Amino acid sequence: MMKSIIAGLAGTALLTTVAFAQSPTATTDKAPTAATATTTSTTASGQWRTSKMDGLKVYNEANENIGTINDLLMDKNGDIKIAVIGVGGFLGLGEHLVAVPYEKLKFVNEAVAYTGTGTNPGAKPAATTTTGAATGTDNKPAATATSTTSKWYPDHVVFNASKDELKSMPEFKYSE
Repeated sequence: MMKSIIAGLAGTALLTTVAFAQSPTATTDKAPTAATATTTSTTASGQWRTSKMDGLKVYNEANENIGTINDLLMDKNGDIKIAVIGVGGFLGLGEHLVAVPYEKLKFVNEAVAYTGTGTNPGAKPAATTTTGAATGTDNKPAATATSTTSKWYPDHVVFNASKDELKSMPEFKYSE
């Protein structure tokens, strides 16, 4: 019995020594890492979250809902080049996906302006827009903020086409 206790204590001491030997030691003479040196501010006012763009409604110039953004495709530099818009369908079933150039989209921060009851084909979206081509210094879309608080995404998108024109475009398919 005593041999078992001594063997157990010796094994525990051996494992503890190995564990302490693997712990990194803190030194203060090291230079800061590159990631620390290049970190930007922790706030990003005026920026949009791409995760919030998924499902954003797309309207045409006549204020008709023509689809929703399903995806944004970017090049290897991180510049968004294509918006995949879903047209028609119900809850994603029977939806026709089309790819449109990102710079052809206009982003609107105000809600769609409706006048009267029902749909009004003559009503125009609010005037404050930003096109996909409008970019900041980092080649990312520049937001036009209409208030001091940002909700991290625009209200809707305007694309100059009808729902039928989008449906007649070639269907976009993701390559495997």
